[in-house]
Amino acid sequence: MNIYLDTADVNEIKKYFDLGIVAGVTTNPTIISRTGKEFITVINEIVEIVKGLPVNAEVISLDAEGMITEGRELAALNPSIVVKIPMCMEGLRAVKVLSDEGITTNVTLVFSVTQALMAARAGATYVSSFLGRVDDVGGDGIALIQDVITIFKEYGIKSKVIAASVRHMGHVIGCAKAGVDICTIPSSLIPSMANHPLTTQGLNQFLEDWKKVPTKK
Repeated sequence: MNIYLDTADVNEIKKYFDLGIVAGVTTNPTIISRTGKEFITVINEIVEIVKGLPVNAEVISLDAEGMITEGRELAALNPSIVVKIPMCMEGLRAVKVLSDEGITTNVTLVFSVTQALMAARAGATYVSSFLGRVDDVGGDGIALIQDVITIFKEYGIKSKVIAASVRHMGHVIGCAKAGVDICTIPSSLIPSMANHPLTTQGLNQFLEDWKKVPTKK
């Protein structure tokens, strides 16, 4: 399972990219708005940091023609750009055109198996299922991602599955067990993934014991 960062904070991206644990970045209009910077400026900054890894940038048009125009413009910025398209009928039309042109696409805001299937059949390179938001309305986000993966495997669908709206460690572990291709997470989860109380306890014990080792005088 690859880890993407779901953020537009270039400082956070650089910090974790330098560790070699980040395989890509996802953004959306809400995340971009938090930076206080112009959209294209932020995307170009991220592209520069991650050096060829996928950078997801979302269109804001609601009609197919607008999405197609924006998608082409975004794709022209850099070969690493993945064009995010919302899951809707107009979005499916846009995905079909862009995919036929060889543009990498990610259908976002997927909340059901049928949506995932339609996105894949339209030609989406990636399909993003939203776990946390499904949980919020009483559903089971991990079960959704498991079902999508099972169906894609059953029918030999090549679209990669992205787990989005990941809120906590349970989501991350569930995604890994389900065999998801990519888990895109807020950078705030990275320390939790790397740390464990027993690791800290063990390290402290090693340091205490090391003090007892005789040294040459």
